[in-house]
Amino acid sequence: MEHLDRAKTPVHRPIYFKGSRDGTEVEIALQYNASYLENILSYANNIHTSEGGTHVSGFKTALTRVINAYARKSGALKEKDSNFSGDDVREGLTAVISVKLLSPQFEGQTKTKLGNSEIEGLINSVVGEKLSSYLEEHPSVARKIANKAITASRAREAARKAAELIKRKSALESTNLPGKLWDCQERDPAKCELFLVEGQSAGGSAKQSRDSRNQAVLPLRGVVLNVEKARLDRILANNEIATLISALGAGIQEHSAASNGTDADEESNGEVVSRFDLSRLRYHKVIIMADADVDGAHIRTLLLTFFYRYMRPLIERGHLFIALPPLYGVKNGKEIIYAHSDKDLERIMKKMKSSKVQIQRYKGLGEMNAEELAETTMDPLKRRIVRVNVEDAAAADEIFSVLMGEAVEPRKEFIIHYAKEVSNLDLAGA
Repeated sequence: MEHLDRAKTPVHRPIYFKGSRDGTEVEIALQYNASYLENILSYANNIHTSEGGTHVSGFKTALTRVINAYARKSGALKEKDSNFSGDDVREGLTAVISVKLLSPQFEGQTKTKLGNSEIEGLINSVVGEKLSSYLEEHPSVARKIANKAITASRAREAARKAAELIKRKSALESTNLPGKLWDCQERDPAKCELFLVEGQSAGGSAKQSRDSRNQAVLPLRGVVLNVEKARLDRILANNEIATLISALGAGIQEHSAASNGTDADEESNGEVVSRFDLSRLRYHKVIIMADADVDGAHIRTLLLTFFYRYMRPLIERGHLFIALPPLYGVKNGKEIIYAHSDKDLERIMKKMKSSKVQIQRYKGLGEMNAEELAETTMDPLKRRIVRVNVEDAAAADEIFSVLMGEAVEPRKEFIIHYAKEVSNLDLAGA
C-alpha cells in the first residue's frame, strides 16, 4: 500500500485487516489519498484478478454501506442529504484485496475475474465488520474519509450537470465550442480518422493536408488540462476537454478503475455521470498530432494522461495513435528527405555529397506546407504513426501518478534515476 501511494499525498496511514470464514482467508489494505482517482488491485490465491470479480464487488458494496452508516451516525450526512454513491466513497482510494479460497472459479477471456458467488457475501461481511470497528476506534480518520466523500459528492453533482451539457451539445451543432471540428464525409467509424492538433495554425495546415473523405481535424487551443491534478467536475468544465468528448461521441469513464466500455457502478445509489461506450465512437483512429519538439511532447503527455484515466478502452482496443512528424527536412535540389531525430539527420548528411544541401528544422507543424504535412504525417501510404498500447496497466498507472501528480519528491527521484538514459533532450525548448 505504501509503495502504491508513494507518489500521492495520503490522507491517513494505511488501514489493514484480515479475517477468515468457511475456509476462505481475506486480507485487505486501503488508504485514501489527496488525488481524485481510485486504484483497486485484487488477487485470488495470489493470482492478479485484473478484471475484478465477486471479491471486488463485495468490497465495494460494504465500503459504501459502512461509510454511509458512519456519516449518518456522526451527523456528517444530514437527514435531507442523499447517501454517498459508490464513486463518492472511492474517490482517492487505493486498496489491495487478497482472498485465498479452496476452489476458485475464474471467468473472462483471460481468466482474470473471480466468479465464486459465495465470496461476494463473505467479503461484504468481513469488510463491514472490520471497517466499522476501525472507524469507531479511529474517529479522526473516519471524519477525514467522510469529509472527502462529502466533497466528492458535491463535485460529482457539478460534474453530472457538466456532462449533461456536453451530451446536449454535439460538436457539429454547437457554435460556442472553442475549437472548430472539421469533420469528414465518411460516416462509417471504422473508416474514419480524427487528428488532434494544437493551435489554429497547425489546424489550418492539417485541414488543407487531409483527405476530407475520411480524415477529420480538431484543433485544440492552448495547453490541455492536466487531469491528474483535477477533479471530474473541473475536467468536464474545461473547454478543450468538453470539445474533445463531444467530437469523439463515446462519453467518458467516471472512474479510472473500469477496464472496459460497459463497466457500471454496480452498488451505487447515485447516478453515473456517463459511461464510455465504444459503440458510439465516431472515429476508430484517433491520432495525436503534435509538434516534434519538447512542447509537442508535453501536449502528447497531457492528452495521453486524459485518455488513460478517462477513456482507457480507447487505448485497450487499439484506437489511439501518435503521429511522428519529422524534425528536419533536408533539401537537395528538388528532393526532400525527412529526418525524425538528430541521429536520422546525421545519417542522411553522411550520404549527401552535394554542397548545396539545405536543412530546415521544423519548429512546429504550422511551418510545413500542406504538401509536406500530408506526405510526412497524414497520408496513410507515407506517414509514420504508432499505436498506443497499455502493456501493464499497473505500471502505467504508477508512471502517470509519478510524472503528472502533485507529489514532487517521487518525480525528482524518477528524473535523477533515469537521467543518464536520456537520449533525446531538447534544451532549446526548455
